Amino acid sequence: MSAVASRLPRTDRDERRETILKIAHAAFLEDGYAATSMSSIAAKVGGSKATLYNYFPSKEELFAAVIEERCRDLQDMLYDADLESQDFRKALTILGESAVRWMLRDDSIATYRLITAEAGRFPELGRAFYLAGPQKGKEMLAEFFGRAAERGHIKPGYMVTTAIHFMSLCKGELQHRKLWNIDEPTDKDIETTVANAVTMFLAAYGTEKTA
Repeated sequence: MSAVASRLPRTDRDERRETILKIAHAAFLEDGYAATSMSSIAAKVGGSKATLYNYFPSKEELFAAVIEERCRDLQDMLYDADLESQDFRKALTILGESAVRWMLRDDSIATYRLITAEAGRFPELGRAFYLAGPQKGKEMLAEFFGRAAERGHIKPGYMVTTAIHFMSLCKGELQHRKLWNIDEPTDKDIETTVANAVTMFLAAYGTEKTA
């Protein structure tokens, strides 16, 4: 069963684990990776450090789990994308706009800034972020496009590259504009960028069915 198809309902998930991840994410963003300790997180959670280590054997693994949890939002977007619809362009547009808005959220931008600031001193942090975040998201999106190809919406091929091209087109310069405090992209900016991205994407990867 695919990762997307096997999505668990929220009610079936470990609420304590989710609480730990939310508190840890806030701590990493507020204090930085280096200054955040497992002891301080355990104190904020309100349990023993032993309980925290039962869930996450190290700070690096806890950080990776924080990033994986954030990727559930992307997983939900892919799960909800309507591949059965005859209007694949519309499905791609909704997916692209949702993904870009997710990238531009304040907490997403704060996480990117944290990684950029700390990865030079802690290469394992950048590696953990890449594997749990961008790499995992790329794999999920590639699976989505694989199913789209099976339905004749796009041409068959190496779907990881397809996924990279789609997201690169959708985010354009919008992420960098917010990341570097140039300005705050508007809804119109997002809609225009994604609409152009979908047009270019389908020109390269679309089939007669999506022309």
